Amino acid sequence: MAYNRLPSSGHNSPSPPQSPLRSPTRLRPGGRSSKSGRFTQPPRTLPQRLTGILLSVLLRRQGIFLFAPLLYISGMLFYMGTVSFDVVPVIKHRPAVGSVYRSPQLYAKLRPEMDADNSSTDAILTIWKHPKGAEWRPCLSNSSEGLPESNGYVYVEANGGLNQQRTSICNAVAVAGYLNATLVIPNFHFHSIWRDPSKFTDIYDEDYFVSTLKNDVRIVNTIPEYIMERFDHNMSNVYNFRIKAWSPIGYYKDAVLPKLLEEKVIRISPFANRLSFDAPPTVQRLRCLANYQALRFSNPVLTMGETLVARMKERSANSSGKYVSVHLRFEEDMVAFSCCIFDGGGKEKEDMDAARERGWKGKFTKRGRVIRPGAIRLNGKCPLTPLEVGLMLRGMGFDNSTFIFLASGKIYDAERNMAPLLEMFPLLQTKEMLASQDELAPFQNYSSRMAAIDYTVCLHSEVFVTTQGGNFPHFLLGHRRYLYGGHSQTIKPDKRKLALLFDNPNIGWKSFRRQMLNMRAHSDSKGIELKRPNDSIYSFPCPDCMCHVNKAEDSRSSSAT
Repeated sequence: MAYNRLPSSGHNSPSPPQSPLRSPTRLRPGGRSSKSGRFTQPPRTLPQRLTGILLSVLLRRQGIFLFAPLLYISGMLFYMGTVSFDVVPVIKHRPAVGSVYRSPQLYAKLRPEMDADNSSTDAILTIWKHPKGAEWRPCLSNSSEGLPESNGYVYVEANGGLNQQRTSICNAVAVAGYLNATLVIPNFHFHSIWRDPSKFTDIYDEDYFVSTLKNDVRIVNTIPEYIMERFDHNMSNVYNFRIKAWSPIGYYKDAVLPKLLEEKVIRISPFANRLSFDAPPTVQRLRCLANYQALRFSNPVLTMGETLVARMKERSANSSGKYVSVHLRFEEDMVAFSCCIFDGGGKEKEDMDAARERGWKGKFTKRGRVIRPGAIRLNGKCPLTPLEVGLMLRGMGFDNSTFIFLASGKIYDAERNMAPLLEMFPLLQTKEMLASQDELAPFQNYSSRMAAIDYTVCLHSEVFVTTQGGNFPHFLLGHRRYLYGGHSQTIKPDKRKLALLFDNPNIGWKSFRRQMLNMRAHSDSKGIELKRPNDSIYSFPCPDCMCHVNKAEDSRSSSAT
């Protein structure tokens, strides 16, 4: 009968035969065969026998393994009882990098070496090495052709502070010119932060603005009566475009122009940053004309600014009339908005909480919002303090005889925060120090006019230092490039790197100074930069607003004439 290898339903499969206990033909390692052919085990040593007995007992009494952790803990407790805790090392916890404002401690450490350092040359006379071999020059020209009949009136409302409003003005000129429209002098919004009721004519020379652009864009002060009658002389009845930020110029042609032709007047509010920086040359040219040629400060503002420039140059005569200007953003609103923590303790927290609620009403206290001041500092978003600005400039080679003009609003807790900066630069000046109260009285309660005075003094300094970003330094960066051969002559520090350096308690003066000199050199090398597609034309006027001129060719043409 054949043997069935497959199990049948309901039956168990047959078990395989048992393996032999030993193989008579194999020898185990270390064993030997007797004459009878059987395998014999070599004799074991005493340690092997004891180990075997112990393992045998443990294997037979497996429950003992349940007590192994208890035995281990008992042994450790017995050991710790024999050790003196005086010799146990104490681990010191150091807060995360950037989470604590350590600059005051670093200043105290570095100050003796800083004051004793006589190795630096006069930085203000040797700071700029670029450009080399070539330069850029303004090459804008006004149109000489007449303007065709207007398609209608464009009314814009400029929001923000001085330079955000400046963006609105220049963009409005470009849009009006592109649409062949008549631009109404922009209206300025009253802002809850700047609280300045100034109109266009209070800050800028309106007549000069209109006459400079007369061959390129029609500009009027008011909309004609016969048109406004249709809207009951109320601008709120005029159709208002709510345009997305950074809209392309094509949008204005496709969406705005048809409505303009239909209504003969349209309103755009708000208008700042409503035009893309990536625009065709005709649009860029109008922006350049508006910003660098047509916009001139009103006579009272310009006169005050130029007076302070003359006084700064006079006081810095020992440095050939060259001075450093610093834009310091350490006003209460800036410190509050940044959400950074400094060394003001409980009072600072109370002041900042109140300022945030006053200016932004619940923006920073929304449920789920997490604010990490240390991460903000490491990301380079904290405003530099006056102390940090002083340390940076001293490290860059500017000694205590350097004249500095400080452009700023009201510094938060000024008496305490300004003290170290004045220790490092005792010749520091502000517009309030350069001018009398009577001279500043017409501008005192108008933040935009005061900012325009600061702008003028910074524009003509040998060195401009930006510490926090924003529209003010961005416009100055470009304006200085426009005036100084394409080079911004601006120190733009790496604030992420500064955050690490200011947090390092072990850094010495020589190492710190070397890092600052490298940062200064980097700003110099980046002074000349060309505009990329999405860069601001107000910061990068090359090549849209300027022409490249080779120095060798320029010198030959000059000698030929």
